[in-house]
Amino acid sequence: MTLLISPENIENRILLLRERRGMLDSDLAEPYGVPTRRLNEQVRRNLERFPEDFMFQLTEEERIEVVANCDHLKKIKHFENLPYAFTEYGPLMLANVLKSPRAVEASIQVVRAFVMIRKFILDHEALARKLEILEKKYDRRFKVVFDAIRELMDPKFQPSKQLGFQQKRTARNLRPVLN
Repeated sequence: MTLLISPENIENRILLLRERRGMLDSDLAEPYGVPTRRLNEQVRRNLERFPEDFMFQLTEEERIEVVANCDHLKKIKHFENLPYAFTEYGPLMLANVLKSPRAVEASIQVVRAFVMIRKFILDHEALARKLEILEKKYDRRFKVVFDAIRELMDPKFQPSKQLGFQQKRTARNLRPVLN
């Protein structure tokens, strides 16, 4: 069975919550093919399978912030219960408690989306480190050039040798100056 939701589409639903990447129950219920209340019902029946690093419930303040920042989550504004947020480990456990082929396939797609984001972040961090190293090298090299230019610009500077090129004046390279 193939899902209509790809890892790229799921990636847009991954939020930064409590300094961790996660997805809300309503966003996970869709690819799993179950209503949000059914998903949460199974989670409550199996709470021992969802430690804090797999899932946590949002506070009222967090819900308000999420609704304000994400247009697609306006629907949770008036829900009675606070939504659950699932970290990257939670979707795998959801597949175990929902026990359907679609849930297994959805968990694979969700995990792939988390992996894509992690890879992007790691690539970005590696690129930032390389850029920082290059900037340090670049600054060091050009510091020497700028120091040399400043020294030449100093009026007290007296070169030990004459700077520039000198050409012998011969009849050949003399040109008449036109007035």
